[in-house]
Amino acid sequence: MDLKSGYPYWAIKNGLMHAFPQLQEDTRCDVVVIGAGITGALIADELAIHGHDVVVLDQRDVAWGSTSASTALLQYEIDTHMVDLAETYGEESAVLAYRSCANAIDMLADKASSLKKVAFSRMQSLYYASNKRHRKDLRREFELRTRHGFDVTWLNAIEVKETYGFDAPCAILSTKAARVDPYQLAYGLLGRIERNGARIHDRSPVARILANARGVEVHTTHGAVVKAKYLVMAAGYESQRFLDQRVAQNRSSYAFVTDPIDAQTLGALTGTMMWESARPYLYLRTTSDNRLLIGGDDDSIDIPAKRDALVDRKARKLAAKLSKLFPEIPLEPTFAWGGTFAETKDGLPWFGAHQQHGPRVLFAMAYGGNGITYSMLGAGLLRATIERRNHPLSNLFGFGRLDRR
Repeated sequence: MDLKSGYPYWAIKNGLMHAFPQLQEDTRCDVVVIGAGITGALIADELAIHGHDVVVLDQRDVAWGSTSASTALLQYEIDTHMVDLAETYGEESAVLAYRSCANAIDMLADKASSLKKVAFSRMQSLYYASNKRHRKDLRREFELRTRHGFDVTWLNAIEVKETYGFDAPCAILSTKAARVDPYQLAYGLLGRIERNGARIHDRSPVARILANARGVEVHTTHGAVVKAKYLVMAAGYESQRFLDQRVAQNRSSYAFVTDPIDAQTLGALTGTMMWESARPYLYLRTTSDNRLLIGGDDDSIDIPAKRDALVDRKARKLAAKLSKLFPEIPLEPTFAWGGTFAETKDGLPWFGAHQQHGPRVLFAMAYGGNGITYSMLGAGLLRATIERRNHPLSNLFGFGRLDRR
């Protein structure tokens, strides 16, 4: 798949940080991970540091797929409101999903602190009502989160204006959120586990997968074979092609980054990411060098050439929309890009075995607006599966919930 177009900021900022060798000969391991983006990196790291012999394969250079186009807003808030998840799966499951994502922010902070130069920092998250009609829904959401102990504050229109300088009917301010450079994080994790014995191979496309009750064989297009006890399919939005069952809808999203902006001009935005209640939603955050990263205007396009042709127009549209909120901030797009993403009907990811491939092939489909947060949780979930332990998210994030909806 052609996963991105335009000029993704992380790839331009960081370049190709390290070349890992192609797989040229047969090998064996405990777990082979297909996909060397941020999802594969977090899973491989989780497995390797807990004693599993890991091989990672990617058809591209490391992090050169969707990771390089990620906007990397780390939030516990997901695209589906907690109140809506509660209506579908029950309040206990909805709270579990949100609380787990909140814990994942802290887990990612620990990962980042053990590495160098991944541009991680804590932030707040401001979820604002796009119009007055959404006030009631946000209030219900706020009350449910408050009832279950989430650290949130209700802001009325005056408080939004006074603190952030734009007009909105109301907003929910969450204290737990963060930002990171996902490209650097993926390279940092994979480089570390390689130094400790894991084997990372980029530019090694997979031609065939054979699985049975005892293990898996992965054949690359170069003729090498990896034999493993388990396979983790962490190939991002390309993982869908390995399933006959459609479990997500591919869409396109767009983003741009500005030149660095004076911190005084940014004001409260320096430490607060923002997103709105409209769907698709506008969102923004700052980078470590005080650029604004703005994204949104998602559409249903799943044809790369059409997506490519829209990048500049979408960037201008996003800039115009944000300028209405913050007319004093310079919003000229410096780097703009578009990318494929996938969303599930309920906003939750898919982690675990699917009946089509049996228990030795595990999928890591961190789909939706919380891809990195989901991947952090999925890493522990899949390790528990491989170690034959129960995990509290196995049912909620697993393919079994297809029968519960």
